[in-house]
Amino acid sequence: MLSKKTKYGLKALTYIARTDGESPVQVAEIAKSEKIPQKFLESILLTLRKSGFLGSKKGKHGGYYLIKKPSDIKMSDVMRVLEGPIAMVPCVSLNFYEKCDDCPDEHECSVHKLMIQVRDNTLYVLRSNTLEDLAGK
Repeated sequence: MLSKKTKYGLKALTYIARTDGESPVQVAEIAKSEKIPQKFLESILLTLRKSGFLGSKKGKHGGYYLIKKPSDIKMSDVMRVLEGPIAMVPCVSLNFYEKCDDCPDEHECSVHKLMIQVRDNTLYVLRSNTLEDLAGK
């Protein structure tokens, strides 16, 4: 299930991408428009800034802006930052692999085989979509 953090992060990024890009977007504006609690949104935007998706400007006309073009921001990258591993079980994760404690042989495990398919199809969808696609630009 998608966490609220990730859902709100995607909504905020999409909102920023839909603006003209001339000036930073204020947190309060995003929060009000997207119905996201402002304090929670501030934390999410800080994470996205630290991860290299957003820049920020302080002051009266400050806010957040995209560092990259929306077409260069893949959803797989955003999901990993906000949600963590894409794989549902650690034994099929490409970036966060861990052997399952309860599995004697993952090559014979039916769950492992299924989860590889789920991971691969999820990755295909997330890598095939960019922020530009979400923003409808």
